[in-house]
Amino acid sequence: MLAVGLEQAIHYIETLSFGERAIDYLTEHGFEEEFLSKLETLEFTGDVRALPEGEPVFPNEPLLEVTAPILQGQLLETIAINQIGYQSLIATKAARMRDTIERHGDDQSLVDFGSRRAHGSDAGMKAARAAYIGGFDGTSNVAAGEAFGIPIYGTMAHSWIQSFATERAAFEAFVDEYGEDSILLIDTYDTVAGAETARDVADKRDIDVAGVRLDSGNLTALSKEVNELLGDTDIFVSSGVDEFKIRDFLTSGGVGTGFGPGTALVTSTDAPKVEGVYKLVAIERDGEMRPSMKLSTGKATYPGAKSIYRVERDGSYAYDTLTPQKEDHDGDELLVSVIEDGDIVYDFPDLQTVQEFALRNVEKIPVEARTLENPTTYEVRISPELDTQTTELRQQLESQFT
Repeated sequence: MLAVGLEQAIHYIETLSFGERAIDYLTEHGFEEEFLSKLETLEFTGDVRALPEGEPVFPNEPLLEVTAPILQGQLLETIAINQIGYQSLIATKAARMRDTIERHGDDQSLVDFGSRRAHGSDAGMKAARAAYIGGFDGTSNVAAGEAFGIPIYGTMAHSWIQSFATERAAFEAFVDEYGEDSILLIDTYDTVAGAETARDVADKRDIDVAGVRLDSGNLTALSKEVNELLGDTDIFVSSGVDEFKIRDFLTSGGVGTGFGPGTALVTSTDAPKVEGVYKLVAIERDGEMRPSMKLSTGKATYPGAKSIYRVERDGSYAYDTLTPQKEDHDGDELLVSVIEDGDIVYDFPDLQTVQEFALRNVEKIPVEARTLENPTTYEVRISPELDTQTTELRQQLESQFT
């Protein structure tokens, strides 16, 4: 996956507070006054280490580490999983689409068309941000454009065409308004006939429209027919687009200059969840930090604060090593300090810089590990010290129940 969502998670930590309304509500639900008084003056005083946004992450590796009084740390569980898990999922889906284009196409554009199908308006906003980091060129969500500085794009709606007496009248009005920036949606009634009408309107207005959009039917076959009719006019393709359909479209000779993924992007249809967890890995007892782990079947965790070291060879990632935090190892340490003693010490880069960082990193993942089907497993080594620590703690915990 690509690690994304850190900036929003840190904003939550930085602004976490319990106002009068929240305290009143909790009082009504029976929380004790002593506890509520702690919430009234609560502020985060701990440390946070994390993967920078746009950094690839592999199984068993931590995306975020919180060291804090347990009351503060535990309050962050839901929001950390929510913000980082979802955005990492969508950024990864977006990166797969961009990578597919890079390996099978020319330089087609990718625009997020998914807000209407997202699981809530906030999800639509965060999906637009994550998709941009993953390699999209922009979004149709104007609010996300304003909030995050993402380039915004749009075409036209079927309802625009249906609101006119004829498709021709709809195209004429649109072209009169937008001129050469017009992208005409040509499949409301009949795609090929729509392409012919679009060509005729453009000729009579003596302009070159920016393009046409295909949104239904056999997109590959229709794109070829439309290309025969319109020549150099750009063809933008939407309708259920994901990385698999992009690959099939390009490898079967489809003609398109851009894609508008929607539902498959913002819901990550084929893999709609990230099983991210937020678990206690160490606890201070008697003045000493002691490792802790969960032993549940299928859900065991590695104990203690950890580091990730990544080794590169010839411009590609070779392997990662998961180690206890203070164990030195070959490669570069990936986790960075974000908050120290409650203060932010990390300078968040702008979104375009994050995108460029992410795209460079994806290219470093071995090609065989990022193929769409039957990829190889990228190697994540467990250091001998972490393996020994895990085994000894497991034995210690299991002895308590025998």
